[in-house]
Amino acid sequence: MTAALPGPGPGPKPESGPRSEPEPKPEPEPGPEPKPESEPVLAAGCLLWRRSTAPGGLELCLVHRPKYDDWSWPKGKLQPGETLLACALREVEEETGHRCVPGPVLPTVRYLSNGRPKEVHYWAAESAGGHFTPSSEVDRVRWLPPDEARARLTRLRDSDLVPVLLDALRGAGAL
Repeated sequence: MTAALPGPGPGPKPESGPRSEPEPKPEPEPGPEPKPESEPVLAAGCLLWRRSTAPGGLELCLVHRPKYDDWSWPKGKLQPGETLLACALREVEEETGHRCVPGPVLPTVRYLSNGRPKEVHYWAAESAGGHFTPSSEVDRVRWLPPDEARARLTRLRDSDLVPVLLDALRGAGAL
């Protein structure tokens, strides 16, 4: 008869029998992958314009966002599997009710939003018509001549795009 030995003693436990596989890790919860802090939030939008009889021959569309009480360009975050241009066109239609024809690519704007880097890719886009319906995200739109639009925009990074848009439209022969 063999006496039972007390619990494991000092030193490594000798291996005996087949090794067992480690327990599988639980599957992560479904949902978007968390982004590393340094990876920017991607967004896209358009500087929507239409021909006008007003001096200068065009008007720019600004959106008012009640959540921020600001005037901005129509824009929004990229959805999974969506291209930047598709995002820009979708956001214009969702926020303004207008379909549009994309034109020249405009500069990408980079800034911090809630402590995270954000990158907004812009296009010039001519309105192809539509009808605005207010929502909780955008409660008003304004079609303004370029100088008035530049003055109405809340953020300098948005108003700085107005002369860039006008140069791009002239370069493309749209003005």
